[in-house]
Amino acid sequence: MAASPPPLTELGVVGLGTMGGQMARHLLAAGYRVTGRDVEPDRAAAFTALGGTSVSSPAEVAARAGAVVLSLPSVAAFEQVIGGADGLAGGARPGLAVIEASTLPLPVKEQGRQLLAARGAVLLDCPISGTGAQIRGKDVVIYASGDPATLARVRPVLAVFSRAQVDLGAFGNGTKLKLVANLLVAIHNVAAAEALLLAGRAGLDPEQSLAALTSGAGTSRMLEVRGPLMVAGEYGEASMRVATFQKDLDIIAGFAAGLGCPVPTFAAAAQVHAAALAAGHANEDTASVFAVLQQLAGQPGQSPAAPPSVSGDSQATYDDD
Repeated sequence: MAASPPPLTELGVVGLGTMGGQMARHLLAAGYRVTGRDVEPDRAAAFTALGGTSVSSPAEVAARAGAVVLSLPSVAAFEQVIGGADGLAGGARPGLAVIEASTLPLPVKEQGRQLLAARGAVLLDCPISGTGAQIRGKDVVIYASGDPATLARVRPVLAVFSRAQVDLGAFGNGTKLKLVANLLVAIHNVAAAEALLLAGRAGLDPEQSLAALTSGAGTSRMLEVRGPLMVAGEYGEASMRVATFQKDLDIIAGFAAGLGCPVPTFAAAAQVHAAALAAGHANEDTASVFAVLQQLAGQPGQSPAAPPSVSGDSQATYDDD
């Protein structure tokens, strides 16, 4: 007789940054016992202060939990967490459900799925559509894909920190739709900045314009979420850092190119985001594309801070997308 899957009373979260930290908070508030891992001591300490149990490796998380949520920023972090020394594969029990919530290239996730399957664990592809600000209020959507029985088993977990969970079928469909969604996010973010710049150049009151635009037919979630940051010129408290989003833009570009699909509007928007990165906004919110357009218009906004150091894929810092 096959062993029963581990119970879902004990959960794990690896990557306690902007998204993962909020997921852990919601799970703890819902009464789950949550074990977490992050390489940043401050994040681990904040998680412990909420009532979570912080451990020193992903393998320890896997050994304790019936399901583990991953919220990671890069290919290097994912590969280390799954198959590195003291990775999840080393501590996985048969039946462990691993909920991969990051935005990463699909072939990389598939490699992780196969590695965990060899240990009897199931990797689900469940990226999140929404920002750090939105997940604080559980206003995000899960694009879920993978083994149907495992998805059904973890759906109550996903429902704790999201307003909807869309079952997209076969493994990988979640990432495909997330890339389509982030294409729209990139375009709408720049479109919001462009519209607000034009309103300002026309002599309209910025706050009044934003209120009117968000109540009309031309609104978008990016105008609603990032418009206030643009009007205020405040980008320091990032719900999506420019440097992190650049990783997503690169994945989208490669995905579209691999399908031979033209994405000219996305390509134009991606250039504005790249300009924000080059201008020193790497660790600021992507609303800072507004500052880039202000500079192009000869209307300098708030001066960006000196360019910070940005960890690339060669460093496996745990964070999220």
